[in-house]
Amino acid sequence: MTNSWKGGGKLKFDSSQLLLYAVTDRTWTGRQSLYEQVEAALKGGINLLQLREKQLEKKEFLEEARQMKELAHRYRVPLIINDNVEVAMLADADGVHVGQGDMNPAQVRAMIGPEKILGVTAKTVEQAVLAQRQGADYLGSGAVFGSTTKTDARPMDLETLQSICQAVSIPVVAIGGIQESNLMQLAGSGVYGIAVVSAIFAAVDIQAAAEQLRKKGKEMTGYENE
Repeated sequence: MTNSWKGGGKLKFDSSQLLLYAVTDRTWTGRQSLYEQVEAALKGGINLLQLREKQLEKKEFLEEARQMKELAHRYRVPLIINDNVEVAMLADADGVHVGQGDMNPAQVRAMIGPEKILGVTAKTVEQAVLAQRQGADYLGSGAVFGSTTKTDARPMDLETLQSICQAVSIPVVAIGGIQESNLMQLAGSGVYGIAVVSAIFAAVDIQAAAEQLRKKGKEMTGYENE
C-alpha cells in the first residue's frame, strides 16, 4: 500500500493509490491556505491528489499546479489535474481527470501519452466500458451519496456502482458525499477506494480526518491487513 517511484523522478500509479483520493476545493480556505490544507491531508495519508480549480486564470492555475506537484511529490503522492489538459501538460503533472462533459478521453490520451494517468468520470456501465476502451486508467463513479460540492449531482444507487465495477478491468473509485460515517456502506461494491472533498477539506483537523478515512477505507476495501 505504499507509493513507489519510477525512473526520471515520476511517480508510478497503481490501484492502491485510489484508496484515499483527495479532491481540492477552495470553499473551506481562510483559516488555512489551500497549500496548508493539502499538506495536512498529505500528512494524514492521502494516496492521490486532484487539483480542481474552476475559477483561476491559466497563469495562476499553472503556478499553483507546479507548487502542488512539488508538495505532493515530497510525500510520494501523484498529482492529477481536473479537466485542464493544457495546465496538466505544462506543469508536467502525473495525470488528468475528465468528466463526461469535458474532452473526449481518447483525445486526452493521445495528448498526454501512455505514461500519464487518465481518470474518467463514469456514471453508467456504458460510460465505464467506453472510457476503458478510450484509454482510462481508472474511473470515478458517483455521486454515491449525493454531493455537497455539486448540487446537481444525482445519487447513484449501489447496484449501479457494483455493476460498473464488474463491467471493467480498470479500478473504480467511488465519489460523492462520502464521509467516515457512511463509507462502510460501500463494502463489497468492488471499488478500490474513495474520492473525497468535504470529508477532508471541511474538517477542523484535516490531518486527523484523513488518517481516519484512510483507516476506515482500508477496512471497507479489505486492505486492513496490508
